[in-house]
Amino acid sequence: MLKIRSICLLQRRWKSGAKKRWNVLQNKKNNCDRALENFDDFYGSVYGSRWKNMRAALLTRHKYIAMVNNFGDTEQTCSMLEMDGAINMKSLINLALGRQQETTDTMPEQGKSRHEIESKLDSLLRKQQEREVAHIYPSSAEDGSATTLPQQLKYDNSQETQTEDVNQPIEQSLTRALEEDYRLDEHRLVDPQFGTGGLYEYMPAHSIKGMEDWVAESEHYKYYKTNADFPLTIEPEASFYFPEHLSLYTYEMGNCSDFKGPKKCLTGVLSHYLMDGASTLPPLFLQVKPGERVLDACASPGGKSLLMLQTLHLDQLVCNDVQESRINKLRKVLQEYLFDYKDRWACKRLIFSQSDARNLDQYEQFDKILVDVPCTTDRHVLNAQDNNIFKPTRIKERLRIPELQAGILANCLRLLRPGGSLVYSTCSLSPIQNDGVVHMALQKVFTEYGITATIKDLSQQTSLFSDIFKFDHPKGLKYGQMVVPFLPANFGPMYFSKITRNM
Repeated sequence: MLKIRSICLLQRRWKSGAKKRWNVLQNKKNNCDRALENFDDFYGSVYGSRWKNMRAALLTRHKYIAMVNNFGDTEQTCSMLEMDGAINMKSLINLALGRQQETTDTMPEQGKSRHEIESKLDSLLRKQQEREVAHIYPSSAEDGSATTLPQQLKYDNSQETQTEDVNQPIEQSLTRALEEDYRLDEHRLVDPQFGTGGLYEYMPAHSIKGMEDWVAESEHYKYYKTNADFPLTIEPEASFYFPEHLSLYTYEMGNCSDFKGPKKCLTGVLSHYLMDGASTLPPLFLQVKPGERVLDACASPGGKSLLMLQTLHLDQLVCNDVQESRINKLRKVLQEYLFDYKDRWACKRLIFSQSDARNLDQYEQFDKILVDVPCTTDRHVLNAQDNNIFKPTRIKERLRIPELQAGILANCLRLLRPGGSLVYSTCSLSPIQNDGVVHMALQKVFTEYGITATIKDLSQQTSLFSDIFKFDHPKGLKYGQMVVPFLPANFGPMYFSKITRNM
């Protein structure tokens, strides 16, 4: 008699070899995942609720601007871009200038003086303070007269230097502390509530998630100090001039249309160059003038160098980069866009240099310098696996980025002629790579070489671009300004700081 035996199928796990288990493959982190996890941890603490919108924009394809080539069919290219709905950036800037002028013209005559406005604000603040103190300390007069303030809490500018009583109430101590903090720098306050104050309080994670070994990142960033033990002046930039021959086209905020690709012109060069719109701001704010000798310290891939050449102002441009492959990429871009490249530009006005920017030694030889340093390239590392700085084997390289940036910036300050200016820029949201590096470089050149500098406040100039870009709140930054990713105007990130070397 035959018996039917039940068959039971048992699951087997694959042994280590060519085949891998599905759950291992599913949970494996790639370089972009590591970058996003790091940014969520770091930028989430620095920017708070604003990080959510920046994050969404960084993970979305960014917008471009079209720079018209003056060495090609300029008029035909401009007409083609305008027919497609693009707007000349110069027109938007003129509209912003008109709005500023209307605001100035409609102001009451009494309110035009900044001193008068500040006096009125001080008066309002004083009255508000008196009301609050009166509410805390009710009237003690028997005749029911107005509230009498405690002697030590009266607001009196003439008694700022009086000595403090150790037994004074805590309210007075807090008031004095706030007043002293305001007097430290009444032009550019760094307010922690706007997020970037976190660069003073936030210490990066003590581990890099996904790694077996623990790495104390804070040890690599400990050089960043908040106390400014070097002379520093921060003053508004006097003016801004948009180059007459430069044509930059963009789509209005909220319009994410794509530009047509560049075409070959009758002269053999390409019609227009596409680049992230925020990348146009550092060379624009450098304000290159005719007859000046200019250095692009980290020039590859060449978009910013090409923009400066398109102004038709340069007497000589030195394009430097550290690797031969990057220099070759730069040469290729300029060959595609400059007419009669070999005979006319390479020999007379365009010089290529292959060197580490920290080792350049043409001290006090340049009128203007663009310092667009290597950085974490926040948008790139979230969208591209190749050449990703968050690759596990590049941890040490990534941790040393601020040190590299500060070394380049400090040396470039020595290359400037007294009175010359440079613009330092990164495409990173990291406050350590931005304001932190500027602080470190200024401290280094003063301590080692006795060089002092002036920070140019570009707040008024960036307001001219408010119809195109979204800028971080001015109180969130001390030394520079920054374009932040924003879905309706998805440019950047791009931080830039303009520095003038003192005489």
